[in-house]
Amino acid sequence: MREARATGGACAPGRRSREAPRPAILLIPGHWLGAWAWDAVREHLDAMGERAVALTLPGLDPGDPGRAARTLEDQVAAILDALSRNGVSASAPAIVVAHSGANFPVTLLLDRHPELVRRVVWVDSGPVSSGSAFAAGFPEETADLPLPAFDVLGRQASLEGLSDEDLARFRARAVAEPGPVLREPVELTDDAHTRIPATLVCCSIPGARLRQLAQEGHPMFAEVARLEQLDVIDLPTGHWPMWSRPRDLAEVLRAAASRTR
Repeated sequence: MREARATGGACAPGRRSREAPRPAILLIPGHWLGAWAWDAVREHLDAMGERAVALTLPGLDPGDPGRAARTLEDQVAAILDALSRNGVSASAPAIVVAHSGANFPVTLLLDRHPELVRRVVWVDSGPVSSGSAFAAGFPEETADLPLPAFDVLGRQASLEGLSDEDLARFRARAVAEPGPVLREPVELTDDAHTRIPATLVCCSIPGARLRQLAQEGHPMFAEVARLEQLDVIDLPTGHWPMWSRPRDLAEVLRAAASRTR
């Protein structure tokens, strides 16, 4: 696992120095991505005085020879370790940011340790329902899922706002998603996760449409309807706003970090 450094840990002079420390913001990227995917957003958060750290989940480190065998359990353990190493506790909970397919390990984290999360921010993503898997039928004999060709990917998730440079970097740095992470179902045991304040950052699907799908029981969004404290923010762009609108996304995350329970 590779993790970006924590930043913005010192209090700025003046009024903020007398306030409680800002909560840690843990940035977790989706499929095929590592901590590097958040670089531009993290730079903006640094400049804003926020404490941000980005995480490469197990299975997505190209230097890990056993990465294709990593599991959702490995990923949850890595998130917990990152929280602990950045001073997060029940008395100092974090802002956890989950992009896209990071929703599976993050949903498990919220189910098991709701006390560690002050607010969860779902970036073009959302919580998953108990019993669901990202790709339950992914073949057992297939080790991992490489990044598809962009014409194929673009039919599954919007590439709006990405430059040729963005796409080239994505292709060069993407790591195939481990098969176990795709196949494993999520089993939830505690409704406490539905009471954690949540922000949905809606990029490729407008917030109003997402709310409608959730109320209709769409399997991808049904869990959203169970959230008790929910903010919906529209940030129109493609599925990777950390590249297409990094400053705007950083502003949304800064606002989320300023919210109280």
